[in-house]
Parts: sequence; structure tokens; C-alpha cells
Amino acid sequence: MTIRIERVDLPGIGVRNDLVTESGSRLGVISFRDGERELAIYDADDPDSCRYSVSITEDEAEALADIFGASVAVTRLTKLSDETDGLYTEKIKVGESSPFAGRTLGDTKMRTRTHVSIVALLRERKVIPSPVPDEPLIAGDIIIAVGTRSGLDAAMKLVDHGPE
Repeated sequence: MTIRIERVDLPGIGVRNDLVTESGSRLGVISFRDGERELAIYDADDPDSCRYSVSITEDEAEALADIFGASVAVTRLTKLSDETDGLYTEKIKVGESSPFAGRTLGDTKMRTRTHVSIVALLRERKVIPSPVPDEPLIAGDIIIAVGTRSGLDAAMKLVDHGPE
């Protein structure tokens, strides 16, 4: 499937980027010159006829990007593990009582101890892809890990109870 994004310059106003969905629906993001943004849904038969629009703040735009980013990242990882025998993805929550809450990701020595790879962290609706070892772990973080079933089970125990 080819993703179709169309850019339309709006002289004196800003720019409009439209995503044309597989079903032919058209979703637009209008970025005004003054920094304001608007989400819009257009008539499928007339791409210049807006059926509905919503003004959004910069923080709301960032939150939407985070939501879509997290959703897409987790979906892609899940599809990968569905297509590969013996490879799984797991969401591991860093609990309040985790010995690693308040420490860095590197302190877990996850890959060395469990042979599991950490591919992302989810923190308050934000995705931190490919986190570095000095990334702090905060209670409530969700670790997205990839590995074997036994490795992921060991990783969950490690995050919950620390090394044995």
C-alpha cells in the first residue's frame, strides 16, 4: 500500500498537508503562518470542501503525534513477533517498588542478564525509541522489549525484583 500525502501551499495563510486514506477519505493538517494548527476532514468528492475542522494547540498536536507514534510502534513490533516463530514483544511496567525505578536503563543490564532487547520506553503518552543506557527509568514507565518467551519472563522478574 502506498501512503499518499499531498501538500498544498495556502498563500498568505500557511500550508495544508493531507493524508489520503486507502478508502479515499482525506484528513488534513493546516499549519497557519502564526503557528496555529487545525485538523480537518474533507469531502471525499471535493478535496477543497472541509466537512469538519478542529483547532488544536501545539501541546495537543504533540500529544496526538505521541499517541499515533506509540500506537504505530507497538503495532509494528507486534506484527513482527506474530510473523516470527520464537520472537515475542512484551510491555513491562516499571512499578513503584521496582529496584530500578529512579535508576538508569543501563543499570538493569537487561540484554546481558536476559538476552532481551529494549526497543522503546513509553512514558506518559510519549515514545522514547531506542533508549540509551543512561535513560532514567521512572515508576510508571512501560518498557517495550523483544526476545524469547523465557527471556521476556526473566526480564519481567528482573524489573520487578532486581537481579537474583
